Amino acid sequence: MHDFLKQVKNNIYVAAIYNLLVVMALFMLCRIAFYFVNIDLFSNITFSQFLLICKGGIMFDLSGVLYLNSVYLLMLAIPFTFRYNPTYLKTAKLIFFTTNSIGIIANCIDMVYFKYTNRRTTSSFINEFSNENNLLKILGNGLVEYWYVTLLGLFLLFLLYALYFTPHPKRIAGEKNYLYYSRNTVAFLLTIMLTIFGIRGGVGSYVRPITLSNANKYVNRSIEASIVLNTPFCIIRTIENTVFKNPNYYSENELTSIYVPIISPQPKESFNNMNVVVLIIESLSKEFIGELNKNLDNGTYKGYTPFLDSLIRESLTFEYSYSNGRKSIDAMPSVLSSIPMFYEPYFLTHYSTNEVSGIAGELNKKGYYTSFFHGAPNGSMGFEAFAKTSGFTDYYGLNEYGNDKDYDGTWSIWDEEFLQFFAEKINGFKQPFMTALFTATSHHPFVVPPKHTQRFVEESGHPIYKCVRYTDFALKKFFQKASKQAWFKNTLFVITADHTNALSKKEYLNDAGGYKVPIIFYHYGSNLKGHVNDIAQQIDIMPTILGYLNYETPYIAFGHDLLDKNYKEHYAINFFNQSFQFFKDDYFVQFDGQKTTAVYNLKTDTFLQNNLITNFPKQAAYEKQIKAIIQQYIARMLNNKLVITPVK
Repeated sequence: MHDFLKQVKNNIYVAAIYNLLVVMALFMLCRIAFYFVNIDLFSNITFSQFLLICKGGIMFDLSGVLYLNSVYLLMLAIPFTFRYNPTYLKTAKLIFFTTNSIGIIANCIDMVYFKYTNRRTTSSFINEFSNENNLLKILGNGLVEYWYVTLLGLFLLFLLYALYFTPHPKRIAGEKNYLYYSRNTVAFLLTIMLTIFGIRGGVGSYVRPITLSNANKYVNRSIEASIVLNTPFCIIRTIENTVFKNPNYYSENELTSIYVPIISPQPKESFNNMNVVVLIIESLSKEFIGELNKNLDNGTYKGYTPFLDSLIRESLTFEYSYSNGRKSIDAMPSVLSSIPMFYEPYFLTHYSTNEVSGIAGELNKKGYYTSFFHGAPNGSMGFEAFAKTSGFTDYYGLNEYGNDKDYDGTWSIWDEEFLQFFAEKINGFKQPFMTALFTATSHHPFVVPPKHTQRFVEESGHPIYKCVRYTDFALKKFFQKASKQAWFKNTLFVITADHTNALSKKEYLNDAGGYKVPIIFYHYGSNLKGHVNDIAQQIDIMPTILGYLNYETPYIAFGHDLLDKNYKEHYAINFFNQSFQFFKDDYFVQFDGQKTTAVYNLKTDTFLQNNLITNFPKQAAYEKQIKAIIQQYIARMLNNKLVITPVK
């Protein structure tokens, strides 16, 4: 037994796991210290909430620690005998101590720096301080002024050194070379696999590598996400991300005179506390909807959505309706919080822990119950975290659905079953409520449930078509069930897509057509009907919903109320291939950040073949508006001003 325990103790993998656990424990101590050093900024956190924050922090610590120790793990796991050399093991120890010391020091520095920024330090600090020549002096002053943090840091570094365990591994006596190398190669590959899973924050195709925004899942206020996070993770995960820099096209006074993304409603009637249901349909390109393409194929085009066609005839839609991004993770901020995608998805930016609101957050103020539904494993795509930070009270995912037999094996619960679950849950909600659902079946690998393979068969062109028909069928069943409920007639339904996919018609195969999605407003028995020959975009959905309810409180939105008859400046904007695309009046403009590069007439040049750049009298006026929108977006991201701060 003694020999066995000695062998386990000196096992190189056991030593690596133990040493990583030491670093994890030290990171948790940093988290606790971070909280107490900045406790005045974290009011009203209960003990149970703090435990939840620490629980969430373990995932981020594991990712950060594995990032820091990837070289160390590689050195110990590599399946060659030179790893047993004492000098080699001392080198591994030096690398371990160096990288983890940097991580601990970064955490300690942020305990102080956070007071000035209210967010964890990201890789942007390289640009922020690249021209400063007095960093050593600033650091020295900080070491003295915040002596208690300095002492804590030194103590943590001492623990890191003192608790390190150096293994003294030996080969099994008499072990054949082929047995040694085969056994250790398997262990090496397993180490790499587990390290990747730990860095990503989970296992499975539905799991995106965790980002800063995922921390919002564990907190009640955005600022609290900084306790969940750790500084090494934040720096490493944002190294390749775009760091926003204010373009300073205009002075502050000039900017506010051109464009301000503050909606100040002045309703003529009292607030209408009707229910709101928002449906975001995966990959529902506008091209797929026959009712919105009556001129395609010389008027013979039928599309793939017979139910939506019938619903659209009783709804309000727009001729020129666009998404603000091309990914699923772009859609939630755009549709539910009126935040467009500029440069990169909001979830992945340095600023994803900013305080934001949205339809849910605003209607919470009016006493609404709010909820978000997505049938994927909880945490998928960062949706759960954003739902919480934007104001949704509850989240319903795979866990809440509670029946894995309806899981499609890749992404989510099948749309039919999940929409039925959605309808059943709504029936139990206290009115008024605001709820949103994101479907998933019309996603790659484009399969339908086995029980429907004979009903929804492959069609020429693309395998997504059968999935679109299936989701349309699922929507029909949802509306059939919902229409029998007491809440139905007092509910505004909004249907849109997250982005386009599988475009094939030449009318859509261009820079503008790649963003054409449906935007549908439906309210049973109302005057909300017609096909308007105007421009609409996803970020208009939030202000249009709030306007329809006669919401009276000012809020931040980059879109506008599509039903406001006093507003005549309807436009759409998105970011594509390092260029801004701007739709206004009859025109489609591409702007590279400094100058206009192309102008097309949307109504007379469907295929975008005639660039009007040399003869466009509105160019200066359009550029002025585009620049103001860009500058407002960046300035508000940089300064965490995506909500209106109440005057105290």
